[in-house]
Amino acid sequence: MTRPPTSSTTTCAIVGGGPAGIMLGLLLARAGVHVTVLEKHGDFLRDFRGDTVHPSTLTLLDELGLLREFDALPHRDVEQIGIEVSGQRLVGVRLADIPGPHKRVALVPQWDFLNLLAEHAARYPTFRLLLRSPAYGLVRENGAVRGVRYRDADGEHELRAVLTVAADGRRSVLREAAGLVPIDLGAPMDVLWLRLPRVAGDPHGLVGRIGERGMSVGIDRGDYWQVAYLVRKGGHTELRRRGLAPLREGLAELLPFLADRAAALDSWDQVAFLEVGLDRLPRWSVPGLLCVGDAAHTMSPIGGVGINLAVQDAVAAANLLADPLYRAQADPERFTRTFNPALVERVQRRRELPTRGTQLVQRVIQRQLIERALDGRVALPPAAARLLSDGAWSRVAGRVLGATLGRTMMYGLRPEHVRTPERR
Repeated sequence: MTRPPTSSTTTCAIVGGGPAGIMLGLLLARAGVHVTVLEKHGDFLRDFRGDTVHPSTLTLLDELGLLREFDALPHRDVEQIGIEVSGQRLVGVRLADIPGPHKRVALVPQWDFLNLLAEHAARYPTFRLLLRSPAYGLVRENGAVRGVRYRDADGEHELRAVLTVAADGRRSVLREAAGLVPIDLGAPMDVLWLRLPRVAGDPHGLVGRIGERGMSVGIDRGDYWQVAYLVRKGGHTELRRRGLAPLREGLAELLPFLADRAAALDSWDQVAFLEVGLDRLPRWSVPGLLCVGDAAHTMSPIGGVGINLAVQDAVAAANLLADPLYRAQADPERFTRTFNPALVERVQRRRELPTRGTQLVQRVIQRQLIERALDGRVALPPAAARLLSDGAWSRVAGRVLGATLGRTMMYGLRPEHVRTPERR
């Protein structure tokens, strides 16, 4: 005989223990809001998750008083980013030239970053994190979402909430349950991720190169390189069928300083596959439910912005909703009946411009650089080639382009700041 679901309540139920979910949970709990975060896994330990922490996120950690603890985590600071096309430097970004207090990208394992946020959130009595608790549906009442259904080792449960937040990623269960369908903006590539040893004499920072065999990016992780090798969308199966030789040869051409280590690749078990997507929801919310992070907008890996935009969403949502949710706790039933959906819609209005703008930059890069590289058209577009052929203009253009892209990708088009109070 199946046991009926047990029921509990919270003010805000967040599904997904990624950067958006944990940051939002921390900020709401810090503001005195009762919040429960549901995470389907037993920990945060998943390899090849986005772990480029940009200056925008470092600024937020500083505002929360967590930067010193963050810097104590094992990490690697990147202070320059370069992209070359057929040996010509197209973009060179020195983060020291970008305005702002933090002039680095911190490469830190995402599980360490999330553990730091979760441990800090747990200091607040209104925060609860439930691991191994996958959500599978929504609680609905009078045409609105009133919570979430989830499973754990003890069975099925209902968690009723004033507001439910879908922060459960690009394949969001809650988004689908709410009937929200994203617009697919298209991505021409998928990515193969692998690790190769780093040795003395290797370059520093982030190195991206386009050549006859496509495009690859090496990310300096200190004692190893995290390497992204781009393949045409849907081409992963064919590449595996041909064996490792084409991959080894492509890496040797694109990142020649890694040629000896690429030659040592002997198993596809050393290579992880990332299916790239680029999309966004026309509408981020329905009454009682808000989508943030990848659940609202999947980003391409270009610029490593995904984690940072997700965190920005969380901060904006907390700034706009923490006080109303805190007041709701005095009489949650009355507040739920009178809760104005327009309040939640303000989050999308706040974050839609930076989302669209960043995705526009990514689409231009996809079209003008990545698609050409994957098609074997290594030459730059004519206008760019003419510009780079003049040494003086090349330096100026590279500096301007680098500063523009760097500012856009590193701090975002509308940086958020922590505005929520701390209530103990």
